[in-house]
This record gives sequence, C-alpha cells and structure tokens, in this order.
Amino acid sequence: MLDKPTPTELIDGSAPMSSDELLVMLENQGITHKTVDHAPMWTVEDAKSLREPCDYGHTKNLFVRNKKGEMWLLCLHEDRLVDLKAAARRAGTNRFSFASSARMMQYLGVTPGAVSAFSILNDVTHQVRFLMDESLMAHPALHIHPLINTRTTTISRQALLDFLGRRGHPFGILHFEE
Repeated sequence: MLDKPTPTELIDGSAPMSSDELLVMLENQGITHKTVDHAPMWTVEDAKSLREPCDYGHTKNLFVRNKKGEMWLLCLHEDRLVDLKAAARRAGTNRFSFASSARMMQYLGVTPGAVSAFSILNDVTHQVRFLMDESLMAHPALHIHPLINTRTTTISRQALLDFLGRRGHPFGILHFEE
C-alpha cells in the first residue's frame, strides 16, 4: 500500500501563511515583538538547551482531535505534564488523540515541530478551537515559533491574544487542577 503524500496546502486549497509573511504582518500592525533565528527545535529539551533562563512563558503546543474529528490547538506551558484524557474532559469533550501531520498541514499550515499559537492563523475555515494553558496567563510575554521551528518570536501575551482575536481566532483558557 502506498503512503499518501503529505499535503502542502490548506484545506481550502490556498497556501499557508509563511513565517516571513507573519512577521511582516506583525510589523505592519505595529505589534512589538522580537524574533531570533536558531537551530531547529523539535522538542522542549531542544529549546531549553538553546536558551538562557528568563521569566517569559515558554510554550509547547499540541494539535489534537476527538473521535468526531473536532480539533483543538492547545498552547501549554512547556513544563506542563498532560494527560490527554483529562485535558479533553477539561475542554468539554471526549478523549483526545494527536492529529496527523496531514491534518496539521491542512488546518494549521505547519509541519510537526513548528506548531504554535500563530498556527491558528492558517485555520481559514475556523475548524480548530484554540485553548491556552491558564499558567501562561501569568506571563507578560511568551516565546512562540512564528510558523517555523528555526525562529522564536517573543511577544507580549496580551498583544498575541488581541492579534489573534482581531483575525477571528478567539481563545479559551484550559484550566488544570493542581
């Protein structure tokens, strides 16, 4: 059996937004941010090994779906341990499982390792629900991949959420019991 090729376009047939296009959009809207280039980061451990300690919110992101095919982008604190069954319950649905890389490209316009809060901008059909870890709300600024895992953008939490909201992508808070 032959593997299906991974799509390179969004579900509506359009091209996904690139990292460069995203950064130009931030500039054009006067949103303060700082972006640095670095070696590819595939895991939280990669990220931790490439940076100096700081007080900003460092994120990890999970693209998940339920049995009905409904999708969520979970933007979590990098040190958050996640039980997908419990996270699904907190999100008000049944069991989560990881979405495929093909689905990731079609709905978020990125490949594994590059998923971030900015990925929701490629959700042209508004099929993905965006939830942010409640612990990230305490951080005034966040480190986020700008649609590629060889760059990290530092942006204020509020500027990020306002920017995404203005583009039609509201967020919800994912509450975890400590």
